[in-house]
Amino acid sequence: MRYVPPFKLKVMLAAFFATGGFGIIVGLFMSHFYLVVLGVINLSLGGLVGWIFLTREPRTKKKKRGGSR
Repeated sequence: MRYVPPFKLKVMLAAFFATGGFGIIVGLFMSHFYLVVLGVINLSLGGLVGWIFLTREPRTKKKKRGGSR
């Protein structure tokens, strides 16, 4: 998987959790089941992004060797 900067992961995490919570609340008050389902999906995606953010290894900068091999 490609390296994603931590700031971008934090923004994605906040966006998924905010839209998920909003979707669940609006779906429950307006009695729209599909909004609740989409909110749960967004919360699940937020959990996935959080898991990626918390379990990845820090990026190390490797220096390339000079010369030919």
